[in-house]
Amino acid sequence: MSLSSPTSMCCCLGWSSSTSVQLGFLPARFFRVSSRRTKRFHFKCSSSVPDSDPLLVKAARGDPVTRPPAWMMRQAGRYMAVYRKLAEKYPSFRQRSETTDLIVEISLQPWEAFHPDGVIIFSDILTPLPAFGVPFDIEEVRGPVIHSPIRSEEGLKVLHPIDLKKLHFVGESLRILRQEVGGQAAVLGFVGAPWTIGTYIVEGGTTRTYTIIKSMCHTAPNVLRALLSHLTQAISEYIVFQVESGAHCIQIFDSWGGQLPPDMWECWSKPYIEEMVSVVRKRCPGTPIVLYINGNGGLLERMKGTGVDVIGLDWTVDMADGRKRLGSGISIQGNVDPAYLFSPLPALTDEIQRVVRCAGPRGHILNLGHGVLVGTPEEAVAHFFEVARNLNLSTLLEDNAVEEPKLAV
Repeated sequence: MSLSSPTSMCCCLGWSSSTSVQLGFLPARFFRVSSRRTKRFHFKCSSSVPDSDPLLVKAARGDPVTRPPAWMMRQAGRYMAVYRKLAEKYPSFRQRSETTDLIVEISLQPWEAFHPDGVIIFSDILTPLPAFGVPFDIEEVRGPVIHSPIRSEEGLKVLHPIDLKKLHFVGESLRILRQEVGGQAAVLGFVGAPWTIGTYIVEGGTTRTYTIIKSMCHTAPNVLRALLSHLTQAISEYIVFQVESGAHCIQIFDSWGGQLPPDMWECWSKPYIEEMVSVVRKRCPGTPIVLYINGNGGLLERMKGTGVDVIGLDWTVDMADGRKRLGSGISIQGNVDPAYLFSPLPALTDEIQRVVRCAGPRGHILNLGHGVLVGTPEEAVAHFFEVARNLNLSTLLEDNAVEEPKLAV
């Protein structure tokens, strides 16, 4: 994955796959893939056969597994030399993230290097904005910029139902990834939560204070509710589109939800996430949904109430404490501190094993507590996945005399 800003977890927007981009840099297999793109595969939104599910999907549902599946947030991106080389040839982030063949190539870079159990599409949480009436730019220093923030009833008039045709490259990329990966890993799609997306739209880009949108909760609550409701509907449709295009699993990033006091998150974020989950449950039963929030230590129990299948823990939450607070009836994801990837490899091994032991015998997806940091040694990432592949839950828990905690469900 890659980031256009601290919140987004990959990136793509409304470009078509142009001939000039397709020529001259991709391996031969991608020309074969491109030629198959005329076949419009459609993946039904329905429960799949458990035995055929990828390991990550099984763990997300809480099914018994021999080891926890592993992937990393921001697992494609600037820490990889192969990505940096590609970025030199295609310096525009939007070109890289809005062209089908480039999206596929970048998404598969960590898969080919490390073979994680999840392959997440190289995209961005702001991807669908132009498809429902909110254009934006990405500037080198400022990051995402929305030149016409929505802060009034007049501003709401630009919004319209999401036009999924403008997101065709997302669907094309997911279909190709599903074919390339096969059943060896789960293909992951993702979206931003309404509050987080709304923060960008109201603030006009990245912010450190959130003062405008937080004040709107009191000065223009009806406008803000109308915006969040529209985003909820649009993002719900976008989730279904991703699943029908081939995503096994969807992660919701409420990246800025942790900037709200818990009672305000309960009012201004949780209901809209609940509504999205309800829509997906009805239209795509059996599709696991993960919810991740930066700084979520004060929100865990409230996050559980959204109805998602998996809650991602950032590294500031102790895994044992998180499992105790959430109980055994929901799966968890995380939460190795990304800084451990800069430590000696034996220390990284110990931390991975500690996190896995604390997570318990089932319902755990091994991940970082946030995204891979720029400058992370690739050998450390390779070691992370090698350790994960060689884990055996029964042996690990038995050897360390760790009993499954008595947890409230």
